[in-house]
This record gives sequence, structure tokens and C-alpha cells, in this order.
Amino acid sequence: MPLIAKVATSVSKTAAALSRAAGRGDGSVIGGWIGLKIDPDLLAHLASGRAVALVSGTNGKTTTTRLTAAAVGVLGRVATNSFGANMPTGHTSALAKEGHTPFAVLEVDEHYLAQVIDATRPRVVALLNLSRDQLDRAKEVAMMAQLWKTALAGHPEIKVVANADDPMVVWAAGNSPQTTWFSAGQRWHDDSFVCPESGHPIERADGDWWCTGCPLRRPRPHWAVEDEGVIDPRGDWHLVKLQLPGKVNIGNAATALAVAGEFGVRPIEALPRLARVASIAGRYAQVDRDGRNIRLLLAKNPASWLEAFDMADQAPTLLSINARDPDGLDTSWLYDVDFSPLRDRPVLITGDRAYDLAVRLQVNQVPFRHVKTFDEALRSVPPGRLEVIANYTAFQDIRAELDRVN
Repeated sequence: MPLIAKVATSVSKTAAALSRAAGRGDGSVIGGWIGLKIDPDLLAHLASGRAVALVSGTNGKTTTTRLTAAAVGVLGRVATNSFGANMPTGHTSALAKEGHTPFAVLEVDEHYLAQVIDATRPRVVALLNLSRDQLDRAKEVAMMAQLWKTALAGHPEIKVVANADDPMVVWAAGNSPQTTWFSAGQRWHDDSFVCPESGHPIERADGDWWCTGCPLRRPRPHWAVEDEGVIDPRGDWHLVKLQLPGKVNIGNAATALAVAGEFGVRPIEALPRLARVASIAGRYAQVDRDGRNIRLLLAKNPASWLEAFDMADQAPTLLSINARDPDGLDTSWLYDVDFSPLRDRPVLITGDRAYDLAVRLQVNQVPFRHVKTFDEALRSVPPGRLEVIANYTAFQDIRAELDRVN
């Protein structure tokens, strides 16, 4: 690397270490921010010489990145932004911290995908899904799909691993000459009723979908979830055993296997490594406290809340909602979530915007109790399982109460 890049890398690592030592966080942002101030091309310098995979989408990025890094780890050391810092500062910090590795698997915020592609020149890009998220400050879904489509058009050499069940993703990736399709199912359809190409309605039946006004339709997947396993491109079925809950995570595992396959990793080699992943930056973590087994589930938009309800056991459930800058300031998205699956269990609510959530639950006729603190929530439920579902900053608040469990 050029001398300025070496200096920037050293300063980046030092700043991140000092941040961790001071208890100010994991250093995954500040280190990269300082490094990029010294050398604006630092990310490109650090990525050079590595085989890079990027993982992007609205939901599931952090989990899929962690699973993919585990799978690619069959081949050697992998640098990854395991704590979810998914903008260029986080990528820079992660690569600087790990030093030289032959591989890197990076989670990328969907808004920054084009910029990170240009900087890292990845071998593989995985496109998971697109749905509404923080619309008070983020782009509409079709606009995001167009950004992806334009970014990929400028890099025909990239191998794309894309979700065949999401019409927005298929449209964005459809012209890429090297595309591998995976099918993980799509429970949330509310952001893809209209074709991004023609504007005509999209019809669905028996897991298939097609546009009623143009040739856009679901491609045949190379990798697919079936029952509790994954079918590979050869037609072989592999049982997937995970510590992570929910069918959605079998889909995330299928994506990880597909990306690792582009590096030459076989499912039989990768699956034991996937089975060892227990939690990701606190997501799915289980903590025992005062006789309660607390499980943390992150849900930040309508699509991810739908999946969280599927993962949660029928047990007392704490819902926590904030509306700080990282969450988006508009809570009207709560009305896109159907909370009726929670009617069969005790529900507690907390967070900065608990009253907004209270009104929404009343509309759905879900009984609840308001608690002001996490400790009050613990005292309000009997010994046993407590499910916690929270959006981003609320999740981090509760994670801090549990000593930043990972």
C-alpha cells in the first residue's frame, strides 16, 4: 500500500482500540472515519488483493453476512464487519483491524452498495430483498432497485447472488450476465405489488410470481429452501441445523451457501460452521437473569416484524419502540404491521414511543401493559422465557442493560 494508506491504517486501528478501551463502543465506526479522513482511498487500498463478497438488502444483512463469513472461512481467514457497521467507515475499520486476509465478507447498507462496489471490486454481491424502511429519510423501494440496477450494469464482471422471490431484486439483478438465483420465500409482499419495469400488477400463485404487462417473472432458482434444508444447484438436499430461530434464517443460510459456492465451498463443508453461529451482535442472544430466559429479536420495519413474530415463542413478550435518528423519526409504519399474532400471550410495551405502539395495539385488539424500564418488565413476568422484540436503538438500549451481550 502507499505510505499514506499504511499510516491511515495504523491510526484507524489505534483509534478503534482506544474507543473499545474507553467503553465508547466497539470502534467499528470511529476507526474507519479517521482512516478515511487521512486517506480517502483507504477502503480501496485495504480491499485490494482480497476476494470480497458484499451482502446487501433491507433485512437480514447482518445475519447473512455472519453466516457467509462462517461458510467462506472454510477456505481461510475472513475479514468481516460482524457488528453491523455497514457503511464505508465500518468496512474500512473492519479491514484495517483484521490485517491482511485472503477473503472479506462485508455487510453493506443498500444506499451505499454502488459506492462500496466501486471501492472494493467484489467477486460476489448478494442481494437479499427490498422493502420499505425509514421512509422519512430513505428512498422508496423502486428507487433503491433502480440504484442497484445501475450499479450492477457498470460491473458485468461481478457474480450476483440474488433473491428470486423478490420482484424488485429480480428486476435490479436481471440484466447481470452472471447471476445465481436463490429462493428463500417472501412473506412480505406489500412493497412489490407493482412491476418496477412496466407499472402493471404482479400476480402470485403457488410460490410463483409474474408481471401481467411485461416479461418480468420469477426466475428458476439454483438454490432453494425445502422443509428444514436447502437444495443445491445439483439437486441435492442438505439438512440445515442452526442455533438461530425461524424459517427466515434457513433462507439466510441458503444465501450464505450460495455465496460460498461462488468461492468453491461445498455445502457439506460449510454447514457445520453455520451450525456454530449462535447470535450476531446481540440478535437472537439468550441471557438468563433473575430466573428469566431473555431472548433478543431485532425488528426495524414491517417486513422484519412479521418475521420476528414467526420466530418468537408463545411466551410473555416485551415490545420496545424508539424513534431516534437511526430508527427513523416517523412511526406511522407501525400501522403496516399486523400485531394480531400476539393476542395469545402477555404483552408488555416500553420505549420512547410506547404510546404510539399502545394505540396501534388497541387498534389490533391486543391487550398490553406499559412498563417504564426493562427491570420493571422483568419483574412483571413469571420465571421462564421472555421474548424481547425491539427496533434498532431500543434493541441497543436493552442490549446495554444486558452488558452488551453479543
